[in-house]
Amino acid sequence: MNIVQHDYEPIIGLPAPLPAGETILWQGAPDWKTLARRAMRIRLVAFYFVLLLAWNVASGISAATPAREILLPSLWLVLVAAGSIGLLTVFAALVARTTIYTITTKRVVIRFGIALPMTIQVAYTRIETAAVKAWPNGAGDVAITLMPKQRIGYLILWPHARPWKLTKAQPCLRCIPDAANVAQILGRALAASASQPATAVPVADKNAADKTGHVTAAA
Repeated sequence: MNIVQHDYEPIIGLPAPLPAGETILWQGAPDWKTLARRAMRIRLVAFYFVLLLAWNVASGISAATPAREILLPSLWLVLVAAGSIGLLTVFAALVARTTIYTITTKRVVIRFGIALPMTIQVAYTRIETAAVKAWPNGAGDVAITLMPKQRIGYLILWPHARPWKLTKAQPCLRCIPDAANVAQILGRALAASASQPATAVPVADKNAADKTGHVTAAA
């Protein structure tokens, strides 16, 4: 696994030409709307400001505060809430626009970076398992568990990291459309790389899985 900073891409999403014998199996990017909801938590932020607004109004009424004195702080809260949610939404759109996930026959590549492109490359020999969490709309996360001795900082990866896995960060293809199909592609590539029969990639949402609760990685 390596991390590369670069300002030139001979192939979109990759810092260097593909070596002989390696081919691209899939490329994609996060869906910005899903990224805003799931990674930037704009719904949670909105709920937080709604609670603050309700508390401000309720406390003002209970203290018999004049309506004008209640209205002004409430207006400021609304403006701060709108600004915060707007900034998070714009950031999600920029992240989605500047991110490309690539699955090849040899590795997983995450290209990201709004100001300066950075690439994280994870060879299949460094991957222990992969799992997908899918939502009803078909979008989801495909997380990669690294071999025990492989480490990478959570803050370096974020938001392309599995949520809450802070001590042992897991690279993650975040909020990608048709996540179950991408998991199938990765599962087949991992199996082929290991020269073993295809295994299954666990799925957190049974709506995107077969009857066993897994997305089967067999060809």
